Amino acid sequence: MKTMLRQGLDKLLGDATATATIDTIEPGSIVVAPRKPIPLDDEAAITEVLDLAARIGAVLLDSGTGAIDTRSQIEFVAGIYGLDDVEVDVTYNTILVSARRGPTLPPVTAVRTVHYRSLDFTRLAHVDRLVRRIRQLAITPGTAHRIVDGITSASHPYPYWVANLSWGVMALGISILLGGTTLVGATAFLMTVVIVGLNRKLARIGTPIFFQQVLGGFIAVLPAAALYHWREALGVSFAPSQIIAAGIVVLLSGLSLVGSVQDAITGAPITGTARFSEVVLMTGGILAGVAAAIRLVETFGVELPPLSTTSPFGPSDVVPSVLGGGIAAGAFALASYAERRAIPVAIGAGMVASGVVSGLSFTDAGPIIGSAVAAVTVGLVGGLAARRALVPPLVVAVAGITPLLPGLSMYRGLFGVMSEQTLAGFQQLATAITIGCSLAAGVTLGEFIARTIKRPQLPVALIRPRIAMKENRNQGLTLTRRKPPRWRT
Repeated sequence: MKTMLRQGLDKLLGDATATATIDTIEPGSIVVAPRKPIPLDDEAAITEVLDLAARIGAVLLDSGTGAIDTRSQIEFVAGIYGLDDVEVDVTYNTILVSARRGPTLPPVTAVRTVHYRSLDFTRLAHVDRLVRRIRQLAITPGTAHRIVDGITSASHPYPYWVANLSWGVMALGISILLGGTTLVGATAFLMTVVIVGLNRKLARIGTPIFFQQVLGGFIAVLPAAALYHWREALGVSFAPSQIIAAGIVVLLSGLSLVGSVQDAITGAPITGTARFSEVVLMTGGILAGVAAAIRLVETFGVELPPLSTTSPFGPSDVVPSVLGGGIAAGAFALASYAERRAIPVAIGAGMVASGVVSGLSFTDAGPIIGSAVAAVTVGLVGGLAARRALVPPLVVAVAGITPLLPGLSMYRGLFGVMSEQTLAGFQQLATAITIGCSLAAGVTLGEFIARTIKRPQLPVALIRPRIAMKENRNQGLTLTRRKPPRWRT
């Protein structure tokens, strides 16, 4: 029994002497360079280190990491190699790193531009692992550059068809979360696969993402409207808003909502404003496509049900909500090319978030408070997972809150505005915006709590055997602090 308890604590808390990357780069922490500091007059060596730090930051920024966290990791990498007097400026798509060399020598500067943004959580995990290798093994800058080359040039871990099907499974999970029937789930799955496939083709020919979002929103309405029009002939009963909402959530999931709000909260207002403007513009593209499709089907005599007939789901849907949230979160992680060991963590985060929202539906907390509490919980889980050195916290956070994105509220709000229910429509749109911001802010708060919370004091009888077991193992990297080596003179 004691052995099982120790193993459970080991899985939950990790190594008793371990420190994850998220903890070692905290502002104000002492960075002890394990390598001999670079001479300030060696401009080539300084440039090599700054370029390495900027490249690592570019991968982090490309993956949706916040500007402040990106800056902290860049400063951390530079400090490991002895460059502690550096200035780092991270904006929306540019990274500038400058090292001062005293009053008599000019500073050395490196600049990197992020030309595109992609969801590849495996690449993010590899960079996170590289930073810990630099910290522990003191690898040379040249070796680190070669590792970064391999990370950035490597293909996705899964083929495109797997990612496409995963987006469809995510829509299926969202439909289950919303209480949809088998017909709703199957339709959402097929519709999403078609949307993702067409958008991939548009992306290959250089079509701006805005028009891809417009097309996605347009297609999301058509199968729902067609099935609703022929529902009596087919002998089926369903809510078309569930299909449309599933499509909207899939389109919203690729936007950097968490990063934009996190930047605004943590002290990077310029980057936060730029990212949030992008989120608003891309969301506007989705709504434009949905609105165009609604008007088109109305010209053919297809009338979607009015807003008043669509009621929110009550607390009786707890089990489907938890199941659907877990499926959607896990499918999103797979579609975003997360590592295989990160997918169960993402499923757990989605189930926890959906369970919190469903549990609070028994109270008078409301959807906004429920979403905020769920996001804080997911952010805390992501921070603890990072401490365990399983996956970067961003993977858990984004995957966990994705099923809670307000796709249904957005559709109902837009439909209300277009169907002469202006007041109710604007109320739904305001609710959707508030839910989105509460999700992003809640995740940021949860990650902050995870970084500042102290490890629980365990009984000595449990701690000592765990440390002894870890010392007898030789499984890759550990993140223990160690004294710098003595340099021969």
